[in-house]
Amino acid sequence: MTFIESDKLINHASAFSFWLKCGVVFILWGLVFTPVYPALWHTWMNHSNNSHGVLVPLISAFFVWSSRAQLARAPIRTSNWGAVILVFSLCLYLLALAGHVAVVQRLMIVASLCGLVMFNFGTAVFKVLAFPLLYLIFMVPVPDSIYGLAAFPLQLFATDISHAIIHALGIPVLQEGNMLYFAQTQLEVAEACSGLRSMTAFIMLGVLFSYLMDKGWGRRLILVLSAIPLAIFANIIRVTGTGILAHFFGKQVARGFLHEFSGMAVFAFGFVLLLLEYMLLNRGSAKKDKPEFE
Repeated sequence: MTFIESDKLINHASAFSFWLKCGVVFILWGLVFTPVYPALWHTWMNHSNNSHGVLVPLISAFFVWSSRAQLARAPIRTSNWGAVILVFSLCLYLLALAGHVAVVQRLMIVASLCGLVMFNFGTAVFKVLAFPLLYLIFMVPVPDSIYGLAAFPLQLFATDISHAIIHALGIPVLQEGNMLYFAQTQLEVAEACSGLRSMTAFIMLGVLFSYLMDKGWGRRLILVLSAIPLAIFANIIRVTGTGILAHFFGKQVARGFLHEFSGMAVFAFGFVLLLLEYMLLNRGSAKKDKPEFE
């Protein structure tokens, strides 16, 4: 056996030991948050407002995998800042666990993971993984208290605009709060019809598209912020269309399959608009150092 072969064996043994230690550390990190997982999974599966959260880890994992060529080129160095973020996040997590503050517990999953990656692999690797790691914030459900504060004004706004449009079309309709009264039926613009659910999903998509853009931060910000009026616009179309159909065909169109189908159809319409906006803003772009999709 030559000296070169001995050096290679030593390097391979060191690399194996390093990755083994990293694997153990990441498993222990995952076990620390065991109390959080059941409630988080239940929220994803049973609350339609947060059902998009289950897709977020898969999207992040895809972008991590797509960045493997950049990761292979990034130097691995330990970062003390990562240790600071990790320790601070875990302390905050323990306080939130003792105080039963679910949203902070869930946010600390993301924060501590960022710290752990930075501590183990250094800032160069973290820069490559910054977007997929921070994108995990979208998997954290919006607290009901915040959702309730924002939902009611949006309900009334959608009801006001839809009432004005339906009235302008010559259909007799009376508005009282978030209720629309027609000649033979009535329609309630419920909290689920506030548009907040689709707004969260559109913002999530807007951030995703802005990351894929090869333009400056100005256009990226425009794309993300436009997701808010786009969601409101799409929701008003849904409420108005449902009201018109309810006038002609009865209140059954506002329930069951037709109601769910209209929601999906309007979301698809909004998605297409967002995609067109992305293509327009990204037109004539120059290729930059982005994840290499293979």
